[in-house]
Amino acid sequence: MSDLEHTPSPFVAGLPIGAELPLPPVAEWDIFPFEGDLRVRPLDRPVLPEPPRHGEDGPENCDQCNRADQEFLWTDEHWRLTGLREPSGLPAVVLLMPRGHHDLADLPAGRAAELGPMLQRVERALHALGGIARVHVDKLGDGAAHLHLWFSARPEGMLQLRGSYLSTWDDILPPIPVADWQANGRVIAAAMAAEGGTAHV
Repeated sequence: MSDLEHTPSPFVAGLPIGAELPLPPVAEWDIFPFEGDLRVRPLDRPVLPEPPRHGEDGPENCDQCNRADQEFLWTDEHWRLTGLREPSGLPAVVLLMPRGHHDLADLPAGRAAELGPMLQRVERALHALGGIARVHVDKLGDGAAHLHLWFSARPEGMLQLRGSYLSTWDDILPPIPVADWQANGRVIAAAMAAEGGTAHV
């Protein structure tokens, strides 16, 4: 790549790198998880080119591609659903990914057409746990090149956990008991399998 391709965009070039920044208005929201004296970290300079994401060099080096179906909660011909490796603070956090090594931009047309119904299906499976008010869906992708969509279950009545900080609360709350986490995984897998595919727990 040329130096020109590694030059920060005008947006990045205009950011206040290294400057002291004020707390955002969200610090006053009732869902903000923190209180007390907080400071915003200064912005670092851009790293260009960015380091490659995991699996960016192809499926042979992708952890998700190389996992056996039995390591997932549920699979079918084109999609796989996995839980986290260990319990976290929410009743359930699961990730949906295509079997093939694709990111969203290069997802084949057939898989893209299935994605909307699959989003609905996974949300229904998390609601099958009972006591779930909302299911949050996120697509991040900064860590791995294999498309993975996050689904996080917010318990009913926990209004502080609403909105954009649900994943932060998931890191803050004590992990649920392992037996409950495993039982929840079985419920989700069975709900997915009721509409096709195979449950593996």
